[in-house]
Amino acid sequence: MSARRPERAARRTRGFTLVEVMLTVGLIGVLLGIAVPAFQNYRERVRENQTVRDIAAMSADIQRFALDNRAFPQTLAEVGQAGRLDAWGRPYVHYNVDGNGKGGARKDHKLNPLNTDFDLYSLGKDGKSKPQITQKDSVDDVIRASNGRFVGKASDF
Repeated sequence: MSARRPERAARRTRGFTLVEVMLTVGLIGVLLGIAVPAFQNYRERVRENQTVRDIAAMSADIQRFALDNRAFPQTLAEVGQAGRLDAWGRPYVHYNVDGNGKGGARKDHKLNPLNTDFDLYSLGKDGKSKPQITQKDSVDDVIRASNGRFVGKASDF
């Protein structure tokens, strides 16, 4: 009879209990709950940074064009940037303020135009935008403002 008892004890310690499995699954769930949002925020920052770099480079191309032609381009195609997409897969928006007037220009919270030469921006994560950058649909836009002295997220301007 004593020979069977150690055999039973050995059999009982081979598997996991339901409580151990539930604790493990719960711990994995908590870790995923922390890791997934952090990774999504990281990806969004990478997209914003890439878009800022793109706008700065395109702005330099537009300014070189203006130096050579004594006028800013009417479209991005004139500087070889037609069809270029931002990090969210949408085309960049360009408006020649100098040639077309301030009516179509983006505006700050005081309704002053952001630029006097040209506007260049991305519609941002939500793909929506309004003329005034402080409106809800525009705060996530990546913009060029103050004639190129600022390139970044509209909410940071």
